Amino acid sequence: MQTRKLGDELEVSIIGLGCMGMSDFYGSTQESEAIEVIHYALDHGVNFLDTADMYGPFTNEKLVGKAIKSRRNELILATKFGNERNPDGSWIGVNGKPEYVKKACEASLKRLGVDHIDLYYQHRVDTSVPIEDTIGAMAELVKEGKVRYLGMSEAAAETIRRAQKVHPITALQTEYSLWTRDPEEEILETVRELGIGFVAYSPLGRGFLTGRWKNPEDIPADDWRRNQPRFQGDNFYKNLELVEKVKAIADEKGVKPGQVALAWVLAQGKDIVPIPGTKHVNFLKENIAASEIELTDDEIERLNNAIPHGATAGDRYPDMSTVNR
Repeated sequence: MQTRKLGDELEVSIIGLGCMGMSDFYGSTQESEAIEVIHYALDHGVNFLDTADMYGPFTNEKLVGKAIKSRRNELILATKFGNERNPDGSWIGVNGKPEYVKKACEASLKRLGVDHIDLYYQHRVDTSVPIEDTIGAMAELVKEGKVRYLGMSEAAAETIRRAQKVHPITALQTEYSLWTRDPEEEILETVRELGIGFVAYSPLGRGFLTGRWKNPEDIPADDWRRNQPRFQGDNFYKNLELVEKVKAIADEKGVKPGQVALAWVLAQGKDIVPIPGTKHVNFLKENIAASEIELTDDEIERLNNAIPHGATAGDRYPDMSTVNR
C-alpha cells in the first residue's frame, strides 16, 4: 500500500477507511462483519481509520476500539468532536466550547480504549465560539499527550487561517468527489498554501458514483441517504446521468465506476487522502484496487468535462448551514 503525508509529519495509507456506516446512517449493520472489514483493511495496508463520537451515537468508537484492541500500533486513528447528540440519537447542536472539547476527548479515549488519538478533528465549526478558543483547547490536548495532531472538518478558508495561527492544523476533512467539487473554489488552494493535508470524505458520492442504484427505491428504507436532496426525485435521475459518464470510462478500462471515481480523487494531488467508507469486505477490496489505477491525462480531462463543478443536482445536505463556516 502506498502512503501519503498529511501536513509535514503524519504519514498514512494512500486511502483510509471511513467507519461511520458500520454503525449509523446507512441502514442495517452487523458488528462481526464490520470488525472483519477493519481487520482486512489493516492486513492489507489500509492503516488510516476514521470515526467520530457522533456516529451511532457513540457506538462506532466502541466498535473501532474493539476491532483495534490488539493492533493499536498498526494504525493511525482519527476521530472527531463537535456534532453533539444525545444517547437516543437526537441532535443537540454544534459545540466548540473549550470545556466541551476536553470532555469529548476524554469520552472518546475511553470508548476507543486508547491512551491517545492520532488525529483529532473539530467535526463542525461552532460559530458561537471564537475558533481561537476551540483550537486553543485542542492544542492543550496535544500538550497533555492525549492527541498527536489536530484537524478540522468543513471549515471555511478564513476560519482555517485563523486556526492555523493558534496551532498547526495537520488535515482538513471535507467532502470531495467528482460530484462534490466545491473545495476547488478556495479550500484546496488555502490548505496547500498553509501546508495542510486534505482528507476527502465521501469520495464515492456516498456510494452513488458506484452505480449501485438505478432508482430511489433501491435505497433501503432505513438508509439516511433517502432523505438527502441528491438522492431524491428528479435530482436522482439527473445525477444518474453523470454516473453513466463515469461508467463509460470505467468500461473502457475494464474496471468499475466507483474505482474510476476514487482514482480521480487520488489524481487531484498527492496531498489528498480519500477515506471511502464501507461495511463490506468485497467493496473494500474494490477500493484498495482503485489505489493502483492510473488515469491518463485524457481520461482525467474527460471526467472533468463530464462532471464539472456545479453539475450535480441538489445540495449535499438538507441543511447546509453548518458547512463552510
